[in-house]
Amino acid sequence: MLNESQNIEYKEAWNDKYLQWICGFANAQGGRIYIGVNDDKEIIGVHDAKKLMEDIPNKIVNFLGIVEDVNLLTENSKEYIEIVVTPSSMPIAYKGVYHYRSGSTKQELKGIALQQFIMRKMGHSWDDIPLPMATLEEIDRSAIDYFLKKGISKGRIDRSEKDSSTEDVLRNMNLIGDDSYLRTAAILLFGKNPQRRFAGVQFKIGRFGINESDLIIQDVVEGNVIQMVDRVVDILKSKYLYSPIHYEGMERVEPLEIPEDGLREILYNSVCHKEYMGAPIQMQVYSDHIEIWNEGGLPEGYTAETLMRKHSSRPRNKTIAAVMFRAGFIETWGRGYTKVRESFETEDYPMPVVKEIDGGVSVWIKRFSLEELAIRNKKHYGEKAPNMGVTDIKNVGDMSVTKLSERQRNICKLILSNSFITVQEMSVTLSVTKRTIERDLASMSGIVKHEGKDNDGKWILLKDIFK
Repeated sequence: MLNESQNIEYKEAWNDKYLQWICGFANAQGGRIYIGVNDDKEIIGVHDAKKLMEDIPNKIVNFLGIVEDVNLLTENSKEYIEIVVTPSSMPIAYKGVYHYRSGSTKQELKGIALQQFIMRKMGHSWDDIPLPMATLEEIDRSAIDYFLKKGISKGRIDRSEKDSSTEDVLRNMNLIGDDSYLRTAAILLFGKNPQRRFAGVQFKIGRFGINESDLIIQDVVEGNVIQMVDRVVDILKSKYLYSPIHYEGMERVEPLEIPEDGLREILYNSVCHKEYMGAPIQMQVYSDHIEIWNEGGLPEGYTAETLMRKHSSRPRNKTIAAVMFRAGFIETWGRGYTKVRESFETEDYPMPVVKEIDGGVSVWIKRFSLEELAIRNKKHYGEKAPNMGVTDIKNVGDMSVTKLSERQRNICKLILSNSFITVQEMSVTLSVTKRTIERDLASMSGIVKHEGKDNDGKWILLKDIFK
Protein backbone atom coordinates (compact mmCIF):
# COMPACT_ATOMS: atom_id res chain seq x y z
CA MET A 1 0.00 0.00 0.00
CA LEU A 2 1.24 3.48 -0.92
CA ASN A 3 1.28 6.49 1.39
CA GLU A 4 -1.21 9.32 0.80
CA SER A 5 -0.12 12.86 -0.10
CA GLN A 6 -1.82 15.99 -1.43
CA ASN A 7 0.68 15.87 -4.32
CA ILE A 8 -0.28 12.33 -5.32
CA GLU A 9 -3.23 11.01 -7.33
CA TYR A 10 -4.30 7.37 -7.58
CA LYS A 11 -6.17 6.06 -10.61
CA GLU A 12 -7.33 2.50 -11.29
CA ALA A 13 -6.94 2.84 -15.06
CA TRP A 14 -5.66 5.41 -17.53
CA ASN A 15 -7.98 8.00 -19.07
CA ASP A 16 -6.87 10.85 -21.32
CA LYS A 17 -8.65 13.34 -19.01
CA TYR A 18 -5.85 12.71 -16.51
CA LEU A 19 -3.69 14.92 -18.73
CA GLN A 20 -5.56 17.74 -16.95
CA TRP A 21 -4.10 16.54 -13.64
CA ILE A 22 -0.61 16.39 -15.12
CA CYS A 23 -1.14 19.96 -16.36
CA GLY A 24 -2.30 21.03 -12.87
CA PHE A 25 0.73 19.45 -11.18
CA ALA A 26 3.13 21.05 -13.69
CA ASN A 27 1.64 24.51 -13.08
CA ALA A 28 1.87 24.07 -9.30
CA GLN A 29 4.48 22.26 -7.22
CA GLY A 30 4.67 19.06 -9.21
CA GLY A 31 3.38 15.68 -8.10
CA ARG A 32 2.91 12.02 -8.94
CA ILE A 33 0.11 10.06 -10.54
CA TYR A 34 -0.13 6.29 -10.07
CA ILE A 35 -2.09 4.24 -12.62
CA GLY A 36 -3.30 0.86 -11.40
CA VAL A 37 -3.92 1.93 -7.79
CA ASN A 38 -7.41 2.18 -6.27
CA ASP A 39 -8.82 4.79 -3.88
CA ASP A 40 -7.70 2.70 -0.90
CA LYS A 41 -4.08 3.07 -2.15
CA GLU A 42 -3.98 -0.67 -2.95
CA ILE A 43 -2.10 -1.76 -6.04
CA ILE A 44 -4.48 -3.57 -8.42
CA GLY A 45 -2.25 -3.38 -11.51
CA VAL A 46 -2.87 -2.57 -15.19
CA HIS A 47 -3.38 -5.04 -18.00
CA ASP A 48 -1.92 -3.00 -20.85
CA ALA A 49 1.25 -1.69 -19.24
CA LYS A 50 3.43 -1.97 -22.35
CA LYS A 51 1.04 0.03 -24.53
CA LEU A 52 0.51 2.65 -21.82
CA MET A 53 4.26 3.08 -21.42
CA GLU A 54 4.33 4.13 -25.07
CA ASP A 55 1.11 6.15 -25.21
CA ILE A 56 1.30 8.23 -22.01
CA PRO A 57 4.71 9.91 -22.64
CA ASN A 58 3.69 10.71 -26.24
CA LYS A 59 0.38 12.23 -25.14
CA ILE A 60 2.11 14.34 -22.47
CA VAL A 61 4.46 15.77 -25.12
CA ASN A 62 1.79 16.24 -27.82
CA PHE A 63 -0.93 17.81 -25.64
CA LEU A 64 1.14 19.62 -22.98
CA GLY A 65 4.50 20.24 -24.66
CA ILE A 66 6.49 18.90 -21.69
CA VAL A 67 8.51 15.77 -21.02
CA GLU A 68 7.92 13.86 -17.79
CA ASP A 69 9.21 10.59 -16.36
CA VAL A 70 6.85 7.64 -16.81
CA ASN A 71 8.00 4.57 -14.87
CA LEU A 72 6.79 0.97 -14.88
CA LEU A 73 6.73 -0.48 -11.36
CA THR A 74 5.96 -3.95 -10.09
CA GLU A 75 4.74 -5.22 -6.71
CA ASN A 76 3.48 -8.73 -5.96
CA SER A 77 3.55 -9.54 -9.67
CA LYS A 78 1.25 -6.58 -10.40
CA GLU A 79 2.42 -3.91 -12.82
CA TYR A 80 1.47 -0.29 -12.26
CA ILE A 81 2.66 3.03 -13.68
CA GLU A 82 4.18 6.05 -11.96
CA ILE A 83 4.05 9.48 -13.69
CA VAL A 84 6.45 11.94 -12.08
CA VAL A 85 5.49 15.56 -12.85
CA THR A 86 8.01 18.33 -12.18
CA PRO A 87 7.03 22.00 -11.64
CA SER A 88 7.19 23.98 -14.87
CA SER A 89 8.80 27.42 -15.06
CA MET A 90 6.37 28.30 -17.86
CA PRO A 91 2.55 28.26 -17.86
CA ILE A 92 1.17 24.98 -19.23
CA ALA A 93 -2.24 24.64 -20.89
CA TYR A 94 -4.26 21.56 -21.91
CA LYS A 95 -6.45 22.25 -24.94
CA GLY A 96 -6.28 25.98 -24.19
CA VAL A 97 -7.27 25.63 -20.53
CA TYR A 98 -4.87 26.27 -17.64
CA HIS A 99 -5.25 23.80 -14.78
CA TYR A 100 -3.74 24.21 -11.33
CA ARG A 101 -3.29 21.84 -8.40
CA SER A 102 -4.26 23.47 -5.10
CA GLY A 103 -4.23 21.26 -2.02
CA SER A 104 -5.97 18.04 -3.03
CA THR A 105 -8.12 19.59 -5.76
CA LYS A 106 -7.62 20.66 -9.38
CA GLN A 107 -8.84 24.09 -10.50
CA GLU A 108 -9.37 25.70 -13.88
CA LEU A 109 -7.75 29.12 -13.81
CA LYS A 110 -9.86 31.95 -15.22
CA GLY A 111 -10.08 35.74 -15.09
CA ILE A 112 -7.93 37.50 -12.50
CA ALA A 113 -6.60 34.22 -11.10
CA LEU A 114 -5.29 33.28 -14.55
CA GLN A 115 -3.71 36.71 -15.06
CA GLN A 116 -1.98 36.50 -11.70
CA PHE A 117 -0.78 32.98 -12.40
CA ILE A 118 0.72 33.82 -15.80
CA MET A 119 2.44 36.95 -14.49
CA ARG A 120 3.83 35.04 -11.51
CA LYS A 121 5.23 32.34 -13.81
CA MET A 122 6.83 35.02 -15.96
CA GLY A 123 8.43 36.67 -12.91
CA HIS A 124 6.07 39.66 -12.80
CA SER A 125 3.40 40.87 -10.41
CA TRP A 126 0.18 42.71 -11.14
CA ASP A 127 1.44 45.97 -9.66
CA ASP A 128 4.22 45.98 -12.28
CA ILE A 129 1.83 46.30 -15.24
CA PRO A 130 2.41 49.47 -17.33
CA LEU A 131 -0.39 52.03 -17.62
CA PRO A 132 0.06 53.76 -21.02
CA MET A 133 -2.66 56.35 -20.34
CA ALA A 134 -1.35 57.41 -16.89
CA THR A 135 0.69 60.61 -16.54
CA LEU A 136 2.77 62.34 -13.87
CA GLU A 137 -0.18 64.71 -13.36
CA GLU A 138 -1.90 61.87 -11.49
CA ILE A 139 0.92 61.67 -8.91
CA ASP A 140 0.52 63.48 -5.59
CA ARG A 141 3.78 65.28 -4.76
CA SER A 142 2.89 65.41 -1.06
CA ALA A 143 2.79 61.59 -1.04
CA ILE A 144 6.25 61.53 -2.66
CA ASP A 145 7.56 63.91 0.03
CA TYR A 146 5.98 61.76 2.75
CA PHE A 147 7.74 58.69 1.34
CA LEU A 148 11.11 60.46 1.16
CA LYS A 149 10.78 61.80 4.71
CA LYS A 150 10.00 58.36 6.12
CA GLY A 151 12.75 56.62 4.15
CA ILE A 152 15.38 59.19 5.12
CA SER A 153 14.43 58.97 8.80
CA LYS A 154 14.89 55.17 8.63
CA GLY A 155 18.24 55.49 6.85
CA ARG A 156 16.99 53.65 3.76
CA ILE A 157 17.01 56.71 1.51
CA ASP A 158 19.98 59.05 1.21
CA ARG A 159 19.35 62.62 2.39
CA SER A 160 20.61 63.90 -0.97
CA GLU A 161 17.40 62.54 -2.55
CA LYS A 162 15.20 64.85 -0.46
CA ASP A 163 14.68 67.33 -3.30
CA SER A 164 14.59 64.82 -6.15
CA SER A 165 11.98 65.40 -8.82
CA THR A 166 8.84 63.28 -8.84
CA GLU A 167 9.95 61.56 -12.03
CA ASP A 168 13.41 60.75 -10.62
CA VAL A 169 11.90 59.24 -7.46
CA LEU A 170 9.54 57.07 -9.51
CA ARG A 171 12.34 55.94 -11.84
CA ASN A 172 14.64 55.12 -8.91
CA MET A 173 11.87 52.91 -7.45
CA ASN A 174 11.25 51.20 -10.83
CA LEU A 175 7.81 52.77 -11.02
CA ILE A 176 8.53 54.06 -14.53
CA GLY A 177 9.63 51.41 -17.00
CA ASP A 178 12.06 51.56 -19.91
CA ASP A 179 9.00 52.22 -22.06
CA SER A 180 8.49 55.47 -20.04
CA TYR A 181 5.06 54.26 -18.86
CA LEU A 182 4.01 54.59 -15.26
CA ARG A 183 3.56 51.23 -13.54
CA THR A 184 0.35 50.30 -11.73
CA ALA A 185 2.18 50.53 -8.39
CA ALA A 186 3.01 54.21 -9.06
CA ILE A 187 -0.70 55.10 -9.13
CA LEU A 188 -1.55 52.84 -6.19
CA LEU A 189 1.25 54.20 -3.99
CA PHE A 190 1.33 57.87 -4.93
CA GLY A 191 -1.76 58.61 -7.00
CA LYS A 192 -3.99 61.60 -6.24
CA ASN A 193 -7.05 59.42 -6.82
CA PRO A 194 -6.09 55.77 -7.38
CA GLN A 195 -9.76 54.76 -6.89
CA ARG A 196 -10.51 56.32 -10.30
CA ARG A 197 -8.60 53.47 -11.92
CA PHE A 198 -8.84 50.76 -9.24
CA ALA A 199 -12.06 50.58 -7.26
CA GLY A 200 -10.64 48.06 -4.79
CA VAL A 201 -8.11 50.54 -3.36
CA GLN A 202 -10.07 51.03 -0.15
CA PHE A 203 -9.87 50.12 3.50
CA LYS A 204 -13.27 49.61 5.14
CA ILE A 205 -13.64 49.87 8.92
CA GLY A 206 -16.84 48.95 10.71
CA ARG A 207 -17.95 48.82 14.34
CA PHE A 208 -20.32 45.94 14.93
CA GLY A 209 -22.56 44.87 17.77
CA ILE A 210 -23.40 41.22 18.37
CA ASN A 211 -22.69 40.03 14.80
CA GLU A 212 -21.72 41.20 11.30
CA SER A 213 -25.29 42.17 10.46
CA ASP A 214 -25.33 44.61 13.40
CA LEU A 215 -23.32 47.48 11.88
CA ILE A 216 -23.15 50.53 14.17
CA ILE A 217 -20.78 52.90 12.35
CA GLN A 218 -18.35 52.60 9.45
CA ASP A 219 -15.58 54.47 7.65
CA VAL A 220 -14.05 54.00 4.22
CA VAL A 221 -10.40 55.03 3.86
CA GLU A 222 -9.40 55.93 0.31
CA GLY A 223 -6.43 57.60 -1.32
CA ASN A 224 -2.89 56.45 -1.96
CA VAL A 225 -1.54 53.25 -0.44
CA ILE A 226 1.70 54.73 0.95
CA GLN A 227 -0.26 56.77 3.56
CA MET A 228 -3.22 54.45 4.01
CA VAL A 229 -2.01 52.67 7.16
CA ASP A 230 -1.35 55.98 8.95
CA ARG A 231 -4.87 57.14 8.07
CA VAL A 232 -6.38 53.87 9.26
CA VAL A 233 -4.55 53.99 12.60
CA ASP A 234 -5.58 57.63 13.13
CA ILE A 235 -9.25 56.72 12.59
CA LEU A 236 -8.95 53.71 14.90
CA LYS A 237 -7.53 55.93 17.65
CA SER A 238 -10.21 58.59 17.28
CA LYS A 239 -13.31 56.44 16.87
CA TYR A 240 -12.89 52.68 17.28
CA LEU A 241 -10.20 51.73 19.82
CA TYR A 242 -9.13 52.98 23.23
CA SER A 243 -5.97 55.07 23.67
CA PRO A 244 -5.65 55.60 27.44
CA ILE A 245 -3.52 58.59 28.44
CA HIS A 246 -0.63 58.45 30.87
CA TYR A 247 2.52 60.50 31.44
CA GLU A 248 6.14 59.45 31.31
CA GLY A 249 7.79 62.36 33.04
CA MET A 250 6.41 65.46 31.31
CA GLU A 251 5.57 63.56 28.12
CA ARG A 252 1.95 62.70 27.39
CA VAL A 253 1.66 59.14 26.05
CA GLU A 254 -1.45 57.59 24.46
CA PRO A 255 -0.70 53.93 23.67
CA LEU A 256 -3.28 52.04 21.65
CA GLU A 257 -5.12 49.29 23.53
CA ILE A 258 -3.64 46.79 21.04
CA PRO A 259 0.17 46.65 20.50
CA GLU A 260 0.48 49.35 17.87
CA ASP A 261 3.73 48.17 16.25
CA GLY A 262 2.26 44.71 15.75
CA LEU A 263 -1.03 46.10 14.45
CA ARG A 264 0.78 48.33 11.94
CA GLU A 265 2.82 45.36 10.74
CA ILE A 266 -0.40 43.40 10.14
CA LEU A 267 -1.90 46.35 8.24
CA TYR A 268 1.20 46.78 6.06
CA ASN A 269 1.15 43.05 5.29
CA SER A 270 -2.48 43.39 4.22
CA VAL A 271 -1.59 46.28 1.91
CA CYS A 272 1.38 44.46 0.34
CA HIS A 273 -0.43 41.14 -0.17
CA LYS A 274 -3.86 42.42 -1.19
CA GLU A 275 -5.44 41.42 -4.48
CA TYR A 276 -6.16 44.94 -5.77
CA MET A 277 -8.55 43.80 -8.48
CA GLY A 278 -10.75 42.32 -5.77
CA ALA A 279 -12.61 43.58 -2.71
CA PRO A 280 -11.34 46.30 -0.32
CA ILE A 281 -9.41 45.43 2.83
CA GLN A 282 -11.95 45.06 5.64
CA MET A 283 -11.66 45.53 9.39
CA GLN A 284 -14.53 44.46 11.63
CA VAL A 285 -14.32 45.86 15.17
CA TYR A 286 -16.29 44.05 17.87
CA SER A 287 -16.32 44.48 21.64
CA ASP A 288 -14.12 41.44 22.20
CA HIS A 289 -12.06 41.18 19.01
CA ILE A 290 -10.99 42.66 15.68
CA GLU A 291 -10.92 40.88 12.34
CA ILE A 292 -8.80 42.15 9.44
CA TRP A 293 -9.35 40.52 6.05
CA ASN A 294 -7.73 41.09 2.66
CA GLU A 295 -8.49 39.28 -0.56
CA GLY A 296 -5.75 37.02 -1.88
CA GLY A 297 -4.64 33.71 -0.40
CA LEU A 298 -1.33 32.88 1.21
CA PRO A 299 1.67 32.28 -1.06
CA GLU A 300 1.83 28.82 -2.57
CA GLY A 301 2.98 26.26 -0.06
CA TYR A 302 2.48 28.61 2.92
CA THR A 303 0.22 28.05 5.90
CA ALA A 304 -0.82 30.25 8.80
CA GLU A 305 1.85 28.50 10.88
CA THR A 306 4.49 29.37 8.26
CA LEU A 307 3.83 33.09 8.72
CA MET A 308 4.51 33.05 12.46
CA ARG A 309 8.05 31.74 12.04
CA LYS A 310 10.99 32.81 9.89
CA HIS A 311 10.21 32.34 6.20
CA SER A 312 11.15 33.68 2.79
CA SER A 313 9.49 36.89 1.65
CA ARG A 314 7.02 36.35 -1.21
CA PRO A 315 4.78 39.42 -1.46
CA ARG A 316 1.92 39.35 -3.95
CA ASN A 317 2.77 42.90 -5.02
CA LYS A 318 6.56 42.96 -5.28
CA THR A 319 6.89 46.57 -6.38
CA ILE A 320 4.62 47.90 -3.63
CA ALA A 321 6.54 45.83 -1.08
CA ALA A 322 9.87 47.22 -2.34
CA VAL A 323 8.66 50.80 -1.87
CA MET A 324 7.23 50.01 1.57
CA PHE A 325 10.63 48.60 2.53
CA ARG A 326 12.47 51.73 1.37
CA ALA A 327 10.03 53.81 3.43
CA GLY A 328 10.91 51.72 6.50
CA PHE A 329 7.42 50.32 6.91
CA ILE A 330 8.24 46.64 6.40
CA GLU A 331 11.21 44.30 6.60
CA THR A 332 12.51 41.88 4.03
CA TRP A 333 13.28 38.19 4.54
CA GLY A 334 9.81 37.37 5.75
CA ARG A 335 10.19 39.00 9.20
CA GLY A 336 6.79 40.71 9.12
CA TYR A 337 4.92 38.31 11.37
CA THR A 338 8.04 37.71 13.44
CA LYS A 339 7.81 41.40 14.34
CA VAL A 340 4.10 40.94 15.06
CA ARG A 341 4.88 38.11 17.46
CA GLU A 342 7.65 40.09 19.16
CA SER A 343 5.39 43.13 19.56
CA PHE A 344 2.54 41.15 21.10
CA GLU A 345 4.87 39.12 23.34
CA THR A 346 6.56 42.29 24.64
CA GLU A 347 3.20 43.60 25.83
CA ASP A 348 2.07 40.19 27.07
CA TYR A 349 -0.84 40.33 24.65
CA PRO A 350 -2.61 37.26 23.18
CA MET A 351 -1.15 36.30 19.82
CA PRO A 352 -3.22 37.10 16.69
CA VAL A 353 -4.80 34.15 14.89
CA VAL A 354 -4.21 33.91 11.13
CA LYS A 355 -6.32 31.79 8.80
CA GLU A 356 -7.35 31.55 5.15
CA ILE A 357 -11.03 32.27 4.58
CA ASP A 358 -13.29 33.41 1.72
CA GLY A 359 -10.46 33.62 -0.81
CA GLY A 360 -8.27 35.75 1.41
CA VAL A 361 -6.34 35.98 4.68
CA SER A 362 -8.00 36.87 7.98
CA VAL A 363 -6.23 38.04 11.15
CA TRP A 364 -8.16 37.80 14.43
CA ILE A 365 -7.00 40.02 17.32
CA LYS A 366 -8.43 39.89 20.83
CA ARG A 367 -9.80 42.98 22.58
CA PHE A 368 -10.10 43.42 26.34
CA SER A 369 -12.98 45.13 28.11
CA LEU A 370 -12.39 48.46 29.84
CA GLU A 371 -12.33 46.68 33.19
CA GLU A 372 -9.76 44.16 31.90
CA LEU A 373 -7.69 46.94 30.36
CA ALA A 374 -7.68 48.81 33.67
CA ILE A 375 -6.36 45.72 35.44
CA ARG A 376 -3.72 45.06 32.74
CA ASN A 377 -2.55 48.67 32.76
CA LYS A 378 -2.36 48.74 36.55
CA LYS A 379 -0.17 45.65 36.40
CA HIS A 380 1.99 47.07 33.60
CA TYR A 381 2.32 50.73 34.66
CA GLY A 382 1.71 50.57 38.41
CA GLU A 383 0.83 53.98 39.84
CA LYS A 384 1.35 55.54 36.41
CA ALA A 385 -1.46 53.43 34.97
CA PRO A 386 -3.61 55.23 32.39
CA ASN A 387 -7.05 56.30 33.48
CA MET A 388 -9.46 54.12 31.55
CA GLY A 389 -12.48 55.86 32.95
CA VAL A 390 -13.16 52.71 34.98
CA THR A 391 -10.94 52.44 38.03
CA ASP A 392 -13.43 50.52 40.08
CA ILE A 393 -16.52 48.81 38.75
CA LYS A 394 -18.49 50.09 41.75
CA ASN A 395 -17.79 53.66 40.67
CA VAL A 396 -19.10 53.26 37.15
CA GLY A 397 -22.63 54.33 38.05
CA ASP A 398 -25.80 52.46 38.72
CA MET A 399 -27.51 52.96 35.36
CA SER A 400 -27.67 49.64 33.52
CA VAL A 401 -26.76 49.67 29.84
CA THR A 402 -29.71 47.38 29.24
CA LYS A 403 -32.06 50.17 30.36
CA LEU A 404 -30.82 52.74 27.86
CA SER A 405 -33.52 54.17 25.62
CA GLU A 406 -33.19 54.00 21.86
CA ARG A 407 -32.30 57.70 21.79
CA GLN A 408 -29.62 57.22 24.46
CA ARG A 409 -28.14 54.34 22.48
CA ASN A 410 -28.12 56.61 19.44
CA ILE A 411 -26.28 59.23 21.49
CA CYS A 412 -23.62 56.60 22.25
CA LYS A 413 -23.39 55.78 18.53
CA LEU A 414 -22.86 59.45 17.73
CA ILE A 415 -20.10 59.70 20.35
CA LEU A 416 -18.50 56.52 19.01
CA SER A 417 -18.61 57.99 15.52
CA ASN A 418 -17.30 61.43 16.58
CA SER A 419 -15.98 61.86 20.11
CA PHE A 420 -15.78 65.66 19.59
CA ILE A 421 -19.47 66.05 18.72
CA THR A 422 -21.29 68.86 20.55
CA VAL A 423 -24.63 68.70 22.36
CA GLN A 424 -26.08 71.04 19.74
CA GLU A 425 -24.96 68.72 16.94
CA MET A 426 -26.53 65.76 18.76
CA SER A 427 -29.84 67.59 19.08
CA VAL A 428 -29.89 68.46 15.36
CA THR A 429 -28.95 64.92 14.30
CA LEU A 430 -31.57 63.27 16.54
CA SER A 431 -34.23 65.95 15.93
CA VAL A 432 -34.81 66.73 19.61
CA THR A 433 -34.15 69.77 21.75
CA LYS A 434 -30.77 70.53 23.24
CA ARG A 435 -32.34 70.31 26.71
CA THR A 436 -33.52 66.74 25.96
CA ILE A 437 -29.98 65.71 25.03
CA GLU A 438 -28.62 67.33 28.20
CA ARG A 439 -31.12 65.40 30.35
CA ASP A 440 -30.17 62.14 28.64
CA LEU A 441 -26.48 62.80 29.14
CA ALA A 442 -27.00 63.67 32.81
CA SER A 443 -28.75 60.35 33.40
CA MET A 444 -25.92 58.54 31.57
CA SER A 445 -23.15 59.72 33.89
CA GLY A 446 -21.96 56.17 34.41
CA ILE A 447 -21.93 55.48 30.68
CA VAL A 448 -20.36 58.61 29.19
CA LYS A 449 -18.25 61.49 30.43
CA HIS A 450 -17.00 64.74 28.95
CA GLU A 451 -13.45 66.09 29.15
CA GLY A 452 -12.55 69.68 28.32
CA LYS A 453 -14.63 72.78 27.56
CA ASP A 454 -18.27 72.51 26.55
CA ASN A 455 -17.71 73.34 22.90
CA ASP A 456 -14.14 72.19 22.64
CA GLY A 457 -13.95 68.92 24.53
CA LYS A 458 -14.15 65.19 24.00
CA TRP A 459 -16.75 62.56 24.93
CA ILE A 460 -15.59 59.23 26.34
CA LEU A 461 -17.65 56.05 26.54
CA LEU A 462 -17.05 54.47 29.94
CA LYS A 463 -18.84 51.26 29.07
CA ASP A 464 -19.06 49.29 25.87
CA ILE A 465 -22.83 49.17 25.40
CA PHE A 466 -22.67 47.32 22.09
CA LYS A 467 -21.32 43.98 23.26
